[in-house]
Amino acid sequence: MDETLKDLAAHVSAALPGAILDTRLAFGELTLVIEPSQIVKTVTFLRDDPACLFTCIIDVCGVDYPAREKRFDVVYHLLSAKQNLRIRLKVETGEDTPVASITPVFPGANWFEREAYDMYGILFTGHPELRRLLTDYGFDGHPLRKDFPTTGFVEVRYDDELKRVVYEPVRLPQEFRNFDFLSPWEGVEYVLPGDEKASGQPPAPPKAG
Repeated sequence: MDETLKDLAAHVSAALPGAILDTRLAFGELTLVIEPSQIVKTVTFLRDDPACLFTCIIDVCGVDYPAREKRFDVVYHLLSAKQNLRIRLKVETGEDTPVASITPVFPGANWFEREAYDMYGILFTGHPELRRLLTDYGFDGHPLRKDFPTTGFVEVRYDDELKRVVYEPVRLPQEFRNFDFLSPWEGVEYVLPGDEKASGQPPAPPKAG
């Protein structure tokens, strides 16, 4: 299998000079890093070339690397039933840099790209209807970004008096607490209840009823 994938990587790289920035083979899977401006050309070749025939799109998703200059990877997974092979494509992009939509090549990428836009804020040019897919209208932010707060910004509830759904800022009635995640066996930096007995200190008197 590895030899087949190596031959495939060499075939695609030779056919698309300048489009393939890197090839990676690990755990029996082939990943091609694609020049962003060449993604439509690349997936078209992979779909139509007789040695490839990756006619089935499995997924388009995003990955967030906040510390990186181009913080997002757009990841494409394709399947060739004819060759019994899978391939992964990666394109790097930034928050304000759109990637060309592959919906003209694979119409099934429509909702995948909408989900990547909704969850990460990745922009796609040429998409027929790039709007949110999973979050509500007016949702603030993109939930799968690593800098998105786990509590979110808005909470939704049904108001029985108003007889409608209302949106309110998130409120945390319990004070935020820091946990040291240390067990008594690892050694904590404070006295646990009952440990005063081991130190010879008299126990605290019980509180009056």
